[in-house]
Amino acid sequence: MKEWNTLDTPAGRLSVVTFASFEDISRLRFDPEFGEHTGFRSLYTRGESLMMRSCEEEVNVVLAVHDTNIVGFGLLACPDPDQRWARLGPRKVMEVKAIEVVRSLRKTGLAKVLVEGMLTYPEVEKRILYLVGYTWVWDLTGARLTGSQYRQIMIRLFEPFGFSECKTNEPNVCLDPDNLFMCRTGKNVSDSLKEDFKWLSFGVYPH
Repeated sequence: MKEWNTLDTPAGRLSVVTFASFEDISRLRFDPEFGEHTGFRSLYTRGESLMMRSCEEEVNVVLAVHDTNIVGFGLLACPDPDQRWARLGPRKVMEVKAIEVVRSLRKTGLAKVLVEGMLTYPEVEKRILYLVGYTWVWDLTGARLTGSQYRQIMIRLFEPFGFSECKTNEPNVCLDPDNLFMCRTGKNVSDSLKEDFKWLSFGVYPH
């Protein structure tokens, strides 16, 4: 397992690994803090879920590791086939599918390092990246925040990396005004792809 970065925290020094492989993840375990809490359930609670993702062709699984425990992770991957964004075709767009840090290590800067790690993907400037944030998957209870306040935290996390809020009529995003849709357009993305993505955001599929 190759270390990409480190971060000193109150819990000790964390190793941050990019492009974690099936074998890397199999040697680690999720920290017990990941799991079910009152009003919140972690997106991934078992290594098997990330292990399967790591086998996909185009994916960047980023892990923050303390000893042999995964204490934070980020996942950048292609859209699932049933998502509207997949209609643009291969090697066009990628989704920030997950970013999560154990409760005890939030406010340490770890989330920022995880985003940096995801953006080490070699084709990142040729792609449009997007993320969707839903209030019902955020840890509002643990953060003691409203959906609107948590939304602002997400915006402040991703904006420095070139993400900005975008409009969409995607039904799940529109269910709650505090839900979030953000996009990052790589420096080498063609004008035609930009245009197709804009129209697709409102359900108009490119030919």
